[in-house]
Amino acid sequence: MLTAMVIVTLVASLAAAMVWRQYRAVQIEAADRARAQAGWVLVGALDWARLILREDDRASRDVDHLGEVWAVPLAEARLSTFLAADKAQGGSTEGDSGDEGIEAFLSGSIEDAQSRYNMSNVIEPKEPSVVEQRVMDRLADAAGISRPALQRWVAQVRSARHASPDADDAPLSPRTLEQLAWVGMDADSRRKLEPWLTFLPTVTPVNFNTAPREVMAATVEGLDLASAERLVQVRRNKPFRSLEDIKQQLPEPLRPSIDDKRISVNSSHYIVTGRLRLDERVMEQRSLVRRRDQEVVLLRRERVSSLAEAETTKRAPLLAP
Repeated sequence: MLTAMVIVTLVASLAAAMVWRQYRAVQIEAADRARAQAGWVLVGALDWARLILREDDRASRDVDHLGEVWAVPLAEARLSTFLAADKAQGGSTEGDSGDEGIEAFLSGSIEDAQSRYNMSNVIEPKEPSVVEQRVMDRLADAAGISRPALQRWVAQVRSARHASPDADDAPLSPRTLEQLAWVGMDADSRRKLEPWLTFLPTVTPVNFNTAPREVMAATVEGLDLASAERLVQVRRNKPFRSLEDIKQQLPEPLRPSIDDKRISVNSSHYIVTGRLRLDERVMEQRSLVRRRDQEVVLLRRERVSSLAEAETTKRAPLLAP
């Protein structure tokens, strides 16, 4: 009797272990499948953004402002809504029965990356630019950050950018705002600067049709927040079509500061954000694209939040070329 009980206990334990391992394998397979599905859907969202940016470039190449189609965010919508629209246009209906139980919601937005001040403007030149350094100082004041601390971080980034890549002790050069942690910038400072500062591959002007008032006041020396707010109100009624339109709204002493190397009314870099909610999982992906001559090129892609069960730990951001 005792031997039989031991054997039954052993068999039950082995069966429970097998069931658990099979359950875990199914869960892992489902997560991988959902991750792959979400990845492809977000690629489709990026293609949607590319189409919008190309059409906008075709319609108004010389001016980009917040009243255009690309600036309207895509509110969260059930993915089956888009599939139904595709069916109505004669799309394939194969495999429709399997999609009825999937709760997938897609949302997204396109943001003008040149609405923020580009940190490459101050670190790309080997010799520090006094004008651009003053812009960083004014941004530090607006964000409530110490000027010497920001100057130190900028100097370290410039040193890393221009260091010889063949050196054994060559420092890593930050390429995104989050990577400024490599030079010691704390998370609170990055959070404060994020609405006004960006990191683009090349030197770019600030688009005064989309920039917030803090960035406009920092870019033009002598321009206070009240005057910058007035520019925001003016462009809301009628976007600036040229630099001359901007100059007409500024006092005479500030007009020489307006030149096409530092200020513009159009943009070529955009941040495309796609967010997919699939059952209990969420994936958000942010992509930096450059638009030039009807072509939209992907420069950088970042997974902001990985697929994960609700209320579980989040993984670190994933960068992809």
